[in-house]
Formats: sequence, structure tokens, C-alpha cells
Amino acid sequence: IPVYTPYPATGYGFDDDSKKMLGELTWGDAHHPALSETKGDYDGRWLFINEMNGRIARIDLRDFKTKQILGPVVNLHGNHASSFVTPNTEYAMMATRFSRPVPNRAVGVDKYATEYKGIIAGIKIDPQSGEMSLGWQILMPPFDYDLGDAGKLASDGWMFFSSYNTERAIGKLEVTASQRDQDYIAAVDWRAAEKAIADGKFDTIAGVKVIDPKKVPGIVYLMPCGKSPHGVDVSPDGKWIIGSGKLQGVTTAFNFEKVQTAIRNKDFTGEEDGIPVLKYESIKDAEVAVGLGPLHTQFGTDGWAYTSLFVDSAIAKWKLGTWEVVDKAPMSYSIGHLAAAEGDTVSPDGNYLVGLNKLSHGRHLNVGPSQPESSQLLDITEEKMKLLYDAFTEPEPHYAQIIKADKIHPIEVYLKEENKHPMAIWDLKDAGVTRNGKKVLVKMIAVRSTLTPTSFEINAGDEVTIAVTNIEQTTDELHGFGLLDYNINLVIDPGETKTVTFIAKKSGVFAYYCTNFCSALHQEMQGYMIVK
Repeated sequence: IPVYTPYPATGYGFDDDSKKMLGELTWGDAHHPALSETKGDYDGRWLFINEMNGRIARIDLRDFKTKQILGPVVNLHGNHASSFVTPNTEYAMMATRFSRPVPNRAVGVDKYATEYKGIIAGIKIDPQSGEMSLGWQILMPPFDYDLGDAGKLASDGWMFFSSYNTERAIGKLEVTASQRDQDYIAAVDWRAAEKAIADGKFDTIAGVKVIDPKKVPGIVYLMPCGKSPHGVDVSPDGKWIIGSGKLQGVTTAFNFEKVQTAIRNKDFTGEEDGIPVLKYESIKDAEVAVGLGPLHTQFGTDGWAYTSLFVDSAIAKWKLGTWEVVDKAPMSYSIGHLAAAEGDTVSPDGNYLVGLNKLSHGRHLNVGPSQPESSQLLDITEEKMKLLYDAFTEPEPHYAQIIKADKIHPIEVYLKEENKHPMAIWDLKDAGVTRNGKKVLVKMIAVRSTLTPTSFEINAGDEVTIAVTNIEQTTDELHGFGLLDYNINLVIDPGETKTVTFIAKKSGVFAYYCTNFCSALHQEMQGYMIVK
């Protein structure tokens, strides 16, 4: 599904609407997909995904297409800890990996510890349309905010973010940002943040409502966690928050009830920029010796948990409550994240788990120095995990979710009566060219096996809009519109209308043709644009 970059196979980024949505940025470092939820279970409506240029996107699972890109969001830089959604899709989250001055201005890195700030943002989601808007931001210490998960059931109303570089270091971070024995999980009461905004307890920075925890206590708390965490995950019942420091050999199970008790009793060991730090011993239930380099935890049925181990290149299977490690499955190689079937919801399905590995060397044919990466499918129905299948994916398999197929009900054709595009036409007699000064509109019909009109004439310097309607109402009968030498390629699904607007800068004759194989006479589906 193309989101943050043009994709000729579907014409994404070439038609007017998707090009406008992409804006000036045509690349995105996408990380974490998040399926919409109802009562903590996937509901099959939308898919959200973040990217580092301060953006978050929404894909409509009715047709598997990107419908909105929000951002770049002001004040927020390097949107890594995103796009995790709350249990009823009230919010998706954003948070900075790269702190910088807020508002942004030129300040030397020698003042990083005091003048640079992180940002956590709540992206409000309309429950009917899925439309995203910026709800609020929280001013945070200049840590690197990394991953997150929403509280559920017992911990509903909270969001948890792992963070590192709590040293507030600069320079060679592999050394300077690993000095402390512990970093933090930031626990955010997002309903308290909502209330603070409603009560006017915010500052306006660069036009955005920003909550300063120094001025508004009770919004954020810091939970000490193993050094350099790359994962925080909430158990299906919401009772435990699992935090893993990749430079430790244990993963920690924090008890949410103990967290609440520590907050009530002000059981703090200090503060960071006005944010209280909870006492580690008061909030943990167990340190589970899962292995070396624990990152990310997913859940199965009957209280089973599965943690990826980057250094051990393995997955550990262990039990919530008893904290017993019962199995380890080797991964090939250097596993990062993992995904169990609906394994981050209130009701995991078990059965299957996919390990998303960073390295694949030696397990496939040699394809040169740019190697594919490895995803491995495991059967987790028995006590011992069993490897079923190796797959080799494009770089970089970072994060994933697995949803039951019967929860998704996509369409296969855009029905004629649903097409409300103002330039849509359905009768060949309506196809043709109209001119208004130097603006030219070409209304075109695509149907097996002709693009109508089969030719048209314009003048150099004209602003040309071509509106193509695919009048097919048959599954899988896509048509393309490729215009040679003008860097234009549309793909129009059955019943869909797309437009492309350009300036006719080149004079001469230019062929256009269907770029998506559609029939035995596909090769004959062509025409000419003549530019005088």
C-alpha cells in the first residue's frame, strides 16, 4: 500500500489528489502500522502508520488506499514513537525521536540538555470518518521517544512510551547515551491531557496547544526501565506493562495497580523537568530472565508472552504471572520486532507468530550486496514453538500486526452510483475536450479496449487537466493512463475517476496508452496528444 512515496504500479503520487496529499516530501521512513480498534480489538476499519518526517497517515481498509496524511506536525521532530492507537481509536499517538528547541530555532547542541525538548502528541480521530486532527501536545525532556502501547481494560486511559538517552547526551551516542543503568517508560494519562486542554491549562507554541508538565502535574510519570529500551507492551488484561532494555538480560513486568498506588502515595525518587520518577522497586512485579537483547513483547492465549531477543537472535516464550521461561526459538537472524495473531489486543488469537528479522545472509540465493531481509512464521499452538516458513521481504521489516481476515470487508469495484467525482462521465458521447482560455479539460473514458478520445489537440503552455473514468463494473478490470515524456501514469480502478493536471511544456506528438493489462486487445488501447 503506497503511503509516503509515489508508486507507478497503482499510479499513486501521479494523480492530482495523491500528489497533493504527498506534498513536497516524496519519501517516508515508515515504522509502526496500527489497526483501528473498538473495545481493544481490531475492527477492520482503518490502518494508521507513522513516518519520521513528523507525519501520520490513515489507510481506509474499505479499499486499501491512503486517504489522509497529517503533517509534518509543528514542534515534533522525528516521529518514531507512533502511531499506536487507544482502545476505541480515540487517538493515535506521535512522539519525537529527535528533540530540538520548541519552538524550533537555531540553538547550539551544547545547550541540548536544557534548551532542547521532546514532544508527545495526541492525534484525535473522528469516530465516523477517521479524519485525523491534532488534539494536544505535551512538552517533554529531551529524551529519544521510541515505541509505545496503549493501556487497555485495567489500564485504559493511559499510553506508555519507551525512551532512551535519558542522559541528555550528544555526540557519539553509542557511548554517551548508555551511561545510566536505567532509562524510562513515560506513562501518559491521556484523559487528563484532554481535560487540561479543555480547562485552558496549556501554552500556545507555534499555534499549537502544548501542556507543560511543570505547570500541569498529574499528566505524565516516568517509570525506570532497563537500559536502552526498544519496546513497551501492555498485557491483554491491561494489568502489566512489559518493558525491555536491549542492553539488559531481563524484561520487567510492571504492575499497573502498583503504578497507581505509587502515584497516589507520591512514591517518587526524583523528577525530570517537573515530571515525577516512580520508584522502580515499588512498581515492578518481576524481572524475567528472557535472554540477551530483549526488545518487543507480544501475547498469545492463556497468558503466554513472546519476547524478541536481538542479541540472542531468538524468541523467548514465557508465562505472565509465574514468569517462567518455557522455550526459545532461534531466529535467522537478529530479530527486531515480532507479531502474534492479534497479539497486542485484549483477545489474542494465538496459533501464529511472525519474527521480523534484520539480517537474512546465507538463507537465500545471492542477489548482490543489497540483501532482502527475513521474516519467519512460527506455529505457537504447542508449548514448543515450531518454525514453519521463511519469507524474504524488502528492507526493513520493522513492525507488524496480524488481523483475522474475516474482520476486513474491502470492496472490489467502485459502484457507479457511489462515484460523485465532479468530472466523472459514463457515456462515450460525453468524452472530449473543452477549453477556457489557456485551461484545457479532457474528459476521458477507459473501457476495454479503448481510451476515448483516441486523440486530442492542445497548445504549448496550456494548463491541461485529464480526467479519466474507468466505467468497468467488473472485478479486477483496472486501466492505466500513461503519457509518455510527461512523467504521468495513472491507474484507475473499476468505477473510479482520477485526474492529473500539468503544463504542456513540450511540443509535438505524445502517445498515451493503458499501462495495466486488461484484455486481449490491451495493446490496442492507445491514443495521441498533439501539442501545437
